[in-house]
Amino acid sequence: MRYFIRFSYFGKQYHGWQKQPNAITVQGVLEDALSKLLSQEIILMGAGRTDAGVHAKELYAHFDFGEIPQKDNFVFRLNSFLPKDIAVQDVFLVPEEAHARFNAVSRTYEYWIVQDKNPFLIHHAHFIKYPLDVKKMNEAALLLLEHTDFECFSKSNTEVNTFNCDITHAAWRLDGGVLIFTITADRFLRNMVRAVVGTLLDVGLGKINISNVKAILKSKDRSNAGASAPAKGLYLTSVLYPENIVKIHG
Repeated sequence: MRYFIRFSYFGKQYHGWQKQPNAITVQGVLEDALSKLLSQEIILMGAGRTDAGVHAKELYAHFDFGEIPQKDNFVFRLNSFLPKDIAVQDVFLVPEEAHARFNAVSRTYEYWIVQDKNPFLIHHAHFIKYPLDVKKMNEAALLLLEHTDFECFSKSNTEVNTFNCDITHAAWRLDGGVLIFTITADRFLRNMVRAVVGTLLDVGLGKINISNVKAILKSKDRSNAGASAPAKGLYLTSVLYPENIVKIHG
């Protein structure tokens, strides 16, 4: 039987999602908790992977197991095995062929920026003290919707079959004193969102203009794009699936 697990985490203490030797990762902690609770080694396949220090408000993974004992309070029991910065919201049966990564139709990220000193957001958002031209940043963000090849924003030496991504939304908004960039696509390349944000911030700071962004996109060269924005401001906020897999999203 195949199960999907929906969970969230604050990534400050973790070396990203993907399990790796000699490092604490979200996947490793979740797999350990599930394996102890179910008395069997559990391997998770995530919908995607986040870098070290990046957060997730919503992420899915799948695993295979027989009938879950005491299913009514399974989520409660599982959360009791997890640290305070990882929380499971749901575990549910899906079709046997369902795949957390390959069946996802879109993913949405947010990047948070604050421009006033705020002790409550010190680990949650990137602080920039200089004025930002948000209008120009939004103009530059719209260019992303006109392109499909984003090699210029991909981490160097990334082995992928294609650098193509279908971006359907990219925009900045101010929400309660936090400047939030939201971007949605069918897939993202490694380090892509942080590279996009770094480039758009260069626009907002007046370091480059719209024509420079067009040239960066055409260049397919990561060295031409802006520096990656810090991980602490990045949140994976949503992963969408066909209704036959996740009938009620959220």
